[in-house]
Amino acid sequence: MYAVVVTGGKQYRVTPGEWLRVEKIDGETGTAVTLDRVLMVADGDAIKVGSPTLAGATVSAEIIGQGRGKKVDIIKFRRRKHHRKHQGHRQAYTEIKITGINA
Repeated sequence: MYAVVVTGGKQYRVTPGEWLRVEKIDGETGTAVTLDRVLMVADGDAIKVGSPTLAGATVSAEIIGQGRGKKVDIIKFRRRKHHRKHQGHRQAYTEIKITGINA
């Protein structure tokens, strides 16, 4: 059994017991979270597809931890102009564990 959910503007294919890094979700470690924007649920040959989401379908998950990704360097340089700009960015993420799919 698997589902396709939307969180943080991205789509993920999830199965029960899977660990996943998603865009930051507010909450403490160990807190239960419900993802209610479910696009599709498949159980063997039985496939349910929403338009755009399935009514009443949810995916339950548990927050495992919060963190920040690797640093991305942004460098702007203009030759012969004495212009240099250096900037960095670290995207925040939440690690979750999928505990169940309710179709």
